[in-house]
Amino acid sequence: MTTELRRLRNYINGEFRDAADGRTIEVVNPATAEVYATSPLSGQADVDAAMDAAAAAFPAWRDSTPAERQKVLLKIADAFEERAEDLIAAESENTGKPLGLTRTEEIPPMVDQIRFFAGAARMLEGRSAGEYMEGMTSIVRREPVGVCAQVAPWNYPMMMAVWKFAPALAAGNTVVIKPSDTTPASTVLIAEIIGAIVPKGVFNVLCGDRDTGRAMVEHPIPAMASITGSVRAGMQVAESAAKDVKRVHLELGGKAPVVVFEDTDIPKAVEDIAVAGYFNAGQDCTAATRVLVHESIHDEFVAALAKAATDTKTGAADDEDVLYGPLNNANQLKQVSGFIERLPAHAKVEAGGHQVGEKGYFYAATVVSGLKQDDEIIQKEVFGPVITVQSFRDEAQALEWANGVEYALASSVWTKDHARAMRMSKNLDFGCVWINTHIPLVAEMPHGGFKKSGYGKDLSSYGFDDYTRIKHVMTSLDA
Repeated sequence: MTTELRRLRNYINGEFRDAADGRTIEVVNPATAEVYATSPLSGQADVDAAMDAAAAAFPAWRDSTPAERQKVLLKIADAFEERAEDLIAAESENTGKPLGLTRTEEIPPMVDQIRFFAGAARMLEGRSAGEYMEGMTSIVRREPVGVCAQVAPWNYPMMMAVWKFAPALAAGNTVVIKPSDTTPASTVLIAEIIGAIVPKGVFNVLCGDRDTGRAMVEHPIPAMASITGSVRAGMQVAESAAKDVKRVHLELGGKAPVVVFEDTDIPKAVEDIAVAGYFNAGQDCTAATRVLVHESIHDEFVAALAKAATDTKTGAADDEDVLYGPLNNANQLKQVSGFIERLPAHAKVEAGGHQVGEKGYFYAATVVSGLKQDDEIIQKEVFGPVITVQSFRDEAQALEWANGVEYALASSVWTKDHARAMRMSKNLDFGCVWINTHIPLVAEMPHGGFKKSGYGKDLSSYGFDDYTRIKHVMTSLDA
């Protein structure tokens, strides 16, 4: 007896639809490695339909008042709270994430972020009107950019969808969003929730693969393309968008340095860094993956971190003792395993370094020491539950190595020396610097990187501003 697969559908112009040509993709639960659903493999006809719907809905949504858009977003936030258990179940089946942690660590910030952008809709900033030229009054208008093509990743499907649609809708844009082909379920559910609140065409969901995303970015209708994903994917989006000079918002990879000085409280730092490195199976662009520790405490720190890794549990979503679930897909498991298999002879696996169980894509919490700055695992994003450790001799070397990668998203400094913390935060070339902590985010503060980690900001008023355009209007006082 076979179990009938769940059938996920696109959401276009207020209705759920299959792909125009009927093509589908199998969706796998990474905790079991079993297919549980199918989703549309959207082609050009589907992209055209979604973009047309968003374009048709844009004028009325653009012309709604900030107060009206705020009211809609607050209703969406309330609906997310009301449907929290449904969202948690869909996200866990999408990703294998622990149910309890998804309930406590994702739903509350998502709801808070939607409510923040509801408020931001009514807090447009700009220069005051005035006579900057004799006889002329200038004002600045802040307007929505138009239709936004958005591509969300598979590591946080729900939350990254929120980071994209909430500021876009708050600013008066309409949206066509594509979830990853491996994690469409929670975004389709979000479409059901939002679709009952917003006018048709304002919010649309297209399921599909990278070709679907490429067709969205290359489509002539969107004024903006936004992606959270790999550096390679971001470069392709930027190249495609350049052909018709679309605005681009990129949140890409990370390789966060965690600089631990000799005056650090080792037990507390180890505990916090282990959680920040292994949460969500390390599948986080800001994860604490690259520890640089002062040589005087190196051995003690590595021993403590290895024990923390050994004590860190991965497993089934309903197990309350696990910190993280499986890697997202078979390819990601192969990638993480490959980094460990290719380690140079001078590296030492202090803990983990292997797959867990015979079913699903689980991987043990891993610590690797003895590494050099030019090693592959130091320079490239692993995106798994792997923490590397290097030993540095002084502040200058720590800073050189911390900055010595192509990514520049997040970082942290661990020290009791305030002046040193301030020097490091000034000189670390990363979009975020945490001091004596790692990974907390708040809706009011910007999140985004430099270098190959992309450009543009998520969250905060800066993230809201990214979804607006600036227009100068000058009028003669003599008319």
